[in-house]
Amino acid sequence: MNDYGKRDKRISFMDTDKRNAEMIIRLKHDGITKTKFFRTILTGYLEKDSEIISFIEKFKETSSQPSRQRSIVKGSLEGGKENSKKFGLGDDELDDIFDILEKEHPEL
Repeated sequence: MNDYGKRDKRISFMDTDKRNAEMIIRLKHDGITKTKFFRTILTGYLEKDSEIISFIEKFKETSSQPSRQRSIVKGSLEGGKENSKKFGLGDDELDDIFDILEKEHPEL
């Protein structure tokens, strides 16, 4: 399992032909490929970019996700930020911790 995180994986979904055409037109206008667009959005989401997270929060407010569940998720995210600050854990430190765990427990 040493190649975990290195193998390519296709991510796809279905949408209407109209929305696909609109997206292609917008992307051409902005000079961005579909691949670059989706990788950029995915990276922002995974790295918890504040603007993308704000956009997702707005979406969740208008979606069918119960407000209690939204509140729990929001509290959990805020608690995680506080703990990171409290213990001085940035992305580099977290990566180091995961690297150590991987070396000591390769079966994970």
